[in-house]
Amino acid sequence: MKAALLEVAADVQANEPGTVGFYLSQATENPCLFTTYERFVDDEAMDRHNGSETVASFFARARPLLDGDVILVTAGEYSAKI
Repeated sequence: MKAALLEVAADVQANEPGTVGFYLSQATENPCLFTTYERFVDDEAMDRHNGSETVASFFARARPLLDGDVILVTAGEYSAKI
């Protein structure tokens, strides 16, 4: 899973100027739990990312590894320290 997510991160870095942040973390107490936090310049950039071949390939590769649902949350950002 980690390798597949890192491939997505590398593709985002190389090919998605509209994705201004792609953060990947792995839980310390449960190494099977991963979280991504993604920031986009606008909704269109988010839609391009989510509809990309890279994301589709990731889910095709990841589905057999999943032990539950992927939880997607779209949220407005109100505060950040950068």
